[in-house]
Amino acid sequence: MTKERLKSPRARLFVALDLPEEVRSGIEAWGSRELRDEALRPVQREALHVTLAFLGYLPEKEIPRLAGIVETSEADGAPRVKLQDPIAKPSRNRPRIFALPLDSLGTTALQAELQERLIAERLYEPEKRVFWPHVTVARVRSEGRGSKRLARVTRQPGALPQELLQPFDAVRMTLYRSELQPQGAIYVPLAQVELSKRGRQ
Repeated sequence: MTKERLKSPRARLFVALDLPEEVRSGIEAWGSRELRDEALRPVQREALHVTLAFLGYLPEKEIPRLAGIVETSEADGAPRVKLQDPIAKPSRNRPRIFALPLDSLGTTALQAELQERLIAERLYEPEKRVFWPHVTVARVRSEGRGSKRLARVTRQPGALPQELLQPFDAVRMTLYRSELQPQGAIYVPLAQVELSKRGRQ
């Protein structure tokens, strides 16, 4: 690797499936009631999405190619999505995150198509674990400043309201740049494709 390449600007990138605004608002309202344990750091509304591929740090010069892949997606309509009640990962006793799993074959198919194109362009190395469609709603804080131990969650979040358990269509696929800040990551959309309202089944 040349010195020039080592010095080339890099960006932290990922591709995500965006949820309808009313769904994100509903999750935020639910979270204001159920994610109140002091050990939890709820995810901001603008960050409520389904990550399809985390690309890590890539040279900024690759952004146009990535944008082209996203914008020319051959998705056959918007994935039909059904949220499920929150679960703790990796375990209920010592969680790192709380997430809403998705029941959505369409999302899994969309992710597989995206992954195949990214691999073909040598822009992505797939994770060894099987893709798990979900929306992260909260992360667990550390016990204290500088500590690597996670705080203990004493109040687990409750079930979703019935209106959030109804199926809906996702709205778009977006290439995001993640800019890490002291107060948390800021997600900047770089390229998007609006998905048809003909939901996948």
